[in-house]
Amino acid sequence: MEKNKPRRDNLFRFTLDILIFIGFLLSLDPRLTGIPIHEWLTMAGIAAIILHLLLDWNWIVGLTKKFFRKVAFKARLNYVLNWLFFIDGIVVMISGILVSEVILPLLGIQPVGGHTWKTIHSFSADISLFILALHTALHWDWIVTVVRRYLLQPLRHPKTSKAESVGQGEVQA
Repeated sequence: MEKNKPRRDNLFRFTLDILIFIGFLLSLDPRLTGIPIHEWLTMAGIAAIILHLLLDWNWIVGLTKKFFRKVAFKARLNYVLNWLFFIDGIVVMISGILVSEVILPLLGIQPVGGHTWKTIHSFSADISLFILALHTALHWDWIVTVVRRYLLQPLRHPKTSKAESVGQGEVQA
């Protein structure tokens, strides 16, 4: 295995998660971005979430197989919370598609619209925010570890060049 692979994997996952987090917060209130950006940002978010799920697929399958056996409480709670997040996300996406004002009309499809679907969309998005807060809290130790190890530590202790690491009077080979 390559020496820097775990570091790159963690940095990639962390970057992806931060982008999903920021995109989610930006798209939470369409008045902030406007409806077109809200809808397209959400479409990009769906792609990012699919990638997130694929990266964690082994964990999902592994915990599914042993869920009713002896599993750490935090892992089981995380698993259940992730399923709630997934189900709520599906409700947000379906209701969002049904009330789409930009993407569906662009495709020549008339959205269903209606006050009921807009209410469901808004309510399920609010639930997603709550679940996201719990999800973030459950992963807080990992977030802090990644920030310290891969962002702050290199800033405090930058790698010195080979020339700088050679002491006075020593000869480089």
